[in-house]
Amino acid sequence: METVEPQLVAGVEDGVATLVISNPAKRNAMTAGMWRALPAVLGRLAADPAVRVLVLTGAGDTFCAGADISALREPGDEQQALAVRAEEALAAFPKPTLAAVRGYCVGGGSQLAGACDLRFAAEGARFGITPAKLGIVYPSSSTRRLTALVGPATAKYLLFSGELIDTERALRTGFVDEVHPAEGLDERVAEFCRTLASRSLLTQAAAKEFADGRLDRDAHWAGQARGSGDTAEGVAAFLERRAPRFTYGL
Repeated sequence: METVEPQLVAGVEDGVATLVISNPAKRNAMTAGMWRALPAVLGRLAADPAVRVLVLTGAGDTFCAGADISALREPGDEQQALAVRAEEALAAFPKPTLAAVRGYCVGGGSQLAGACDLRFAAEGARFGITPAKLGIVYPSSSTRRLTALVGPATAKYLLFSGELIDTERALRTGFVDEVHPAEGLDERVAEFCRTLASRSLLTQAAAKEFADGRLDRDAHWAGQARGSGDTAEGVAAFLERRAPRFTYGL
């Protein structure tokens, strides 16, 4: 039997970067090496002007079953620090990010999905955050991000119990933004990413910072808007009834 090494696989097509978590032998669990590699991969994609949107997904029928439990035999603080650095690098990615979720999205998988801007899920996906099953203290930054996403009550439910929730509850509580039949998820993700890639990255990047709490950057983004030409292009395209050709970030 061929052995497939755990890895992160990145590709770019039509402005959309797709980053695949691939560790099929362990339901795409994140190894220490994968956690360690993620910030550098994200840095390369962020610096690529051809990238307008990032999609994070898992190989096959599972998003990510969390951290590789066998790695927990190594020093716990080091493992958690690697995961937090990777999560923060994903949250700080300067362009729109979307997690496309199938199957299990558990532990570190939910940590990564929660660090994306948006989450689209296939029907039947299952979500959970399970440190209480292992006696692990979930990082404060990850807890704050989860709480901002789903509210204190749902965050406590997930963290206290370690129970998995289905797509219906994940949608109702705000953990996911859209749910689709499994066979239609890729089409919907591709369609929405085309929409995102056609919009102004200037608007998206500023909105992302403001929504994430960077409220001291108005002057910076006003300067970016004056120098970008996106506003003039957007108004001209609207008046001329044509699709805009935004150039910020190119």
